[in-house]
This record gives sequence, C-alpha cells and structure tokens, in this order.
Amino acid sequence: MNIFHTKKQIRKRWRRMKRAVWTISACALVALMAWIGMLLSEQMEKLMTNEPLALETLGTLRDVQAQDDSQQEWLEELRETAQVRIVHLNKIYTCGEDRSVLGLMRPAEIAQLAKEHPTWNGRLGPGGDVWFDEHIQGLSEICNRDGYVGIDKEGNLSLFDGPPKQEKVIRTFFQLDVETMESALPTEVLQQLKNGIRIQDVEEYNSVLSTFSDFAVEESEKTMQQNKQ
Repeated sequence: MNIFHTKKQIRKRWRRMKRAVWTISACALVALMAWIGMLLSEQMEKLMTNEPLALETLGTLRDVQAQDDSQQEWLEELRETAQVRIVHLNKIYTCGEDRSVLGLMRPAEIAQLAKEHPTWNGRLGPGGDVWFDEHIQGLSEICNRDGYVGIDKEGNLSLFDGPPKQEKVIRTFFQLDVETMESALPTEVLQQLKNGIRIQDVEEYNSVLSTFSDFAVEESEKTMQQNKQ
C-alpha cells in the first residue's frame, strides 16, 4: 500500500510540475510577443514620423508594381499572337535620345529579350511595333558632340542639335517668361541663351535647366497667354 501511495503522490507532483512548466512557458511566450509588438510599433512610429519618406517609399513601391504589371500585360498580349514584329530600342539619356532598330523578332524572342534586360521598359506601339526604353545617366552622342540649350522662336527653352540659329530642336522643355527673364538677368546671360549654351556634361546640363526653370511659365499662365493671342 505504501508503494502504491508513493507512486500516486509522485504522479500528482509530476502533473503539477507539468502544469507549472506549461504556465511559465505560456507566460514567457505572451511576454515575448508583447515585446516584439512594442518593437514593431516603435519602428512604425519612427517611419511614420518621417511621413514624406514613408509616402515616397510607398509611392515608389506602387510605381514599381504598376510598371511590372504593365510589362506583364503587353507581354501577355504579345504571346497571344504569332506575329513577327519590328523591335525598336530608344536610349533615353539625361540629355538627348538615341533610337535604333533591333530587327524583326517573334514573340518568344521578344519575351526573351525583355527577360535579359529587366531594366528596359517595353510596350506595343500603335502600329504594332515593339518599343523598348532604356534610361541612361549621361549625354547622348548628339549632346556630347553638338548639344546646345537655348530659346526657340516661340520662347521655349529647348535642346538643340547645334546652335539655336540652325533650328534643329531635339527636345522642348518649357515656355519661358521672357519679360520677367529680361528684367531679372544680365544682358550677357540673355545673349548667351539666345546664342545657345554648349552642354559639356550632365552637371552643366542640370544646372542650366535648374537656373531657367525659375522663369518657366505655369500652365495656367500659358493658357491665358494663348487665349490673348
């Protein structure tokens, strides 16, 4: 009887010990989860206190997702046909663009090309041709060779192939408030703009655009000016 009684007592103690262990483990788990929750809450609070950065990051993620979705859509549309298409590559530099034709390709070849160059943005043109855009930091061959920033006949700040007097406009940036610019800037600067400012590098290109962007006509003002004319 004593042996059976002892065993019974041992079993009771073992059950109590198991319950205690489970209780302590559960409490520790709850405490750990609460601690992790506090850390996450602090991190979120820090992130949201820098609201512009948080919104910018969120916006960037959304832009990337939208771009990926757009890429998948046109590739799916491409795979639905067996049509051979002309493929173009448009290299978009900080200053200037270069366009070339990569040739005739089947849908599978175009899809493989897109896979090999994930930074290229592809699309189907209105005529059924395929266009890839590659963004490059630097000067295009034309800008490097003979790029000028100046003012065209309509008063727009533009990028020219050669001096503005040759009227070879590559790109138009924005319309200038010429009257305000003439009253605010030295005559030498205005004359230099009319003659064309030779672009030597990306830094100079960005500096010129930044300087004259202060005299850009807002869209509302531009509409009013056009209505007066």
